[in-house]
Amino acid sequence: MLYKKEKEDRSMNQYCKFDSQMLTMFMSSLYLAALISSIVVSIVTSKLGGKLSMLFGGILFCAGKIFSNSIRSKFETFIFAIL
Repeated sequence: MLYKKEKEDRSMNQYCKFDSQMLTMFMSSLYLAALISSIVVSIVTSKLGGKLSMLFGGILFCAGKIFSNSIRSKFETFIFAIL
């Protein structure tokens, strides 16, 4: 869908190429997740140290991948992107 819109758009405006609220909301959820995780990881690393925080991060990553494979709706996609 986005590829088709990109090919149809002949304007030179690169700033606002896609007018999709769903895409904007998804990207915003990723930015929000990065902001929250950077704050949390600084606290965890200062309290637990580097090795344990890397282990904890790896466990959370694997858990997120397991949960993301069970996604059934677009709403769940946004929730798991934040997690």
